[in-house]
Amino acid sequence: MPQDLTQQVTDLQITVAHLEDTVDRLDKVIALQDKQMQDMQRQLQLVYGRLDGKSEEGVAPFDVMADKPPHY
Repeated sequence: MPQDLTQQVTDLQITVAHLEDTVDRLDKVIALQDKQMQDMQRQLQLVYGRLDGKSEEGVAPFDVMADKPPHY
């Protein structure tokens, strides 16, 4: 093979290797985010279950002004 063609093939192999590494890392990140989202959904279901179990009188209404942090 001519030198230019060999260099082009080498460059393409390097690029493919970098792309494979990037895809692998992104796959791991997506898998972790999926697990975190499933955990959060389970937590929300627990919260909703607890709220449904309480009477309306036992749950304080949400008030933006009353819940304002003191530094505002």
